[in-house]
Amino acid sequence: MPIRILLADDHTVVRDGLRALLERQPDFLVVAEAADGRDSVRLAEEQSPDVVVMDIAMPNMNGIEATRRILAANPATAVVILSMHQDESYVLRSLKAGAKGYLLKDSLRSDVIEAIRSVAQGRSFFTRKVGRILQEDYIRQLERRGLDDSYDLLTDREREILQLVAEGRTNKEVANFLNVSPTTVETHRTHILQKLDLHSVPELILYAVRKGIIS
Repeated sequence: MPIRILLADDHTVVRDGLRALLERQPDFLVVAEAADGRDSVRLAEEQSPDVVVMDIAMPNMNGIEATRRILAANPATAVVILSMHQDESYVLRSLKAGAKGYLLKDSLRSDVIEAIRSVAQGRSFFTRKVGRILQEDYIRQLERRGLDDSYDLLTDREREILQLVAEGRTNKEVANFLNVSPTTVETHRTHILQKLDLHSVPELILYAVRKGIIS
């Protein structure tokens, strides 16, 4: 089964270039193209793509809001942001909206292909530059709050579960992998969120990327 992809970018030249690149991959199929955020939400609902490659700066609705709406309607879709914006506010807002990957438009072609395959398998993908932005932002936050790193509060098992959950695995998958019950995983997950003062899985993924636990 090919990975079904929706391209959302208001520049025809960018979409044409992306389509040409992606359709050279035997396991990729571009099912639709959108020229603005509103259109991308409508087409995602119609086509149920596996992956949406989304620009941020688009008319009628920006890519971050479109990402939020697409994922609210279909959480199984994975969104990769492909943007020229590299300051952390865009990166953080995109991840909070639920994007699984973030690439800059000057990324290597191989990164774009790898990002789509990664998010289609439920993993996150960030280029080294984006990972560095997130880590620097995290260090600044710690300095502002004057806190020691709460990661040290986690037990070995909690650190193990933190990484598996951040990689996109369900409680059931983590339970099978570690040979424990899903209830045990859920209990650990609750403790992890409490200890790290996090409130959702997207925040946990963000924490893991900033810490360099996942890349």
